[in-house]
Amino acid sequence: MADAAEDTGALVLFSGGQDSATCLAWALDRYPRVETLGFDYRQRHRVELDCRDGLRRGMAGLDPAWGRRLGTDHTLDLAVLGAISETALTREGEIALAADGLPNTFVPGRNLAFLTFAAALAYRRGLRHLVGGMCETDYSGYPDCRDDAIKALQVALNLGMDRRFVLHTPLMWRDKAQTWALAEELGGRALVDLIVEESHTCYLGTRGTRHPWGYGCGACPACDLRAKGFSRYLAARAA
Repeated sequence: MADAAEDTGALVLFSGGQDSATCLAWALDRYPRVETLGFDYRQRHRVELDCRDGLRRGMAGLDPAWGRRLGTDHTLDLAVLGAISETALTREGEIALAADGLPNTFVPGRNLAFLTFAAALAYRRGLRHLVGGMCETDYSGYPDCRDDAIKALQVALNLGMDRRFVLHTPLMWRDKAQTWALAEELGGRALVDLIVEESHTCYLGTRGTRHPWGYGCGACPACDLRAKGFSRYLAARAA
């Protein structure tokens, strides 16, 4: 639980994936009012947006306090981001490394845009804390997931909007196994099971195959990270 100084609301960047679902639970455990924000940028795995309602309902039902704290959900249309992106997340194509060494699933400016629009919404909604699932411990190499980028953006947003926003990245230094462990710490096995059943992380948007760690193609980088993390989480839990 948060101390008395942390008595303002939070806005969670909530995609419908494993990481953002864990971040939502993290925020619900700390703040008296929590709103969620998703983005439709014509992503190839747009099915993740369809998972958000089930996750929100499930979390509200896990804990009466979470149910009381969970507030308004918002979705913003960022089709322009998809229109200017030539990536494997916004176009049909094989997922591979690009010539610059980055995965071709990298959408330039995505997290910077997400957090900027989130701050603008938080400004209007009277929310101080912005929560995102960015991580540079066990991730795909995206530069806008790095801690330095998030800290720099926090400075820019606070200067540009004359507000004292705090950008929280509770997964920044956790690998995927530790992210599963955090979910269990926050909401028990019930939360882990909810994330397995209801979240979506696969880059291809495939929901046909149910794996022990959730739904997905089982072969893309997002599925690979999630599967390996879940295996390590179960091994640590059994030790």
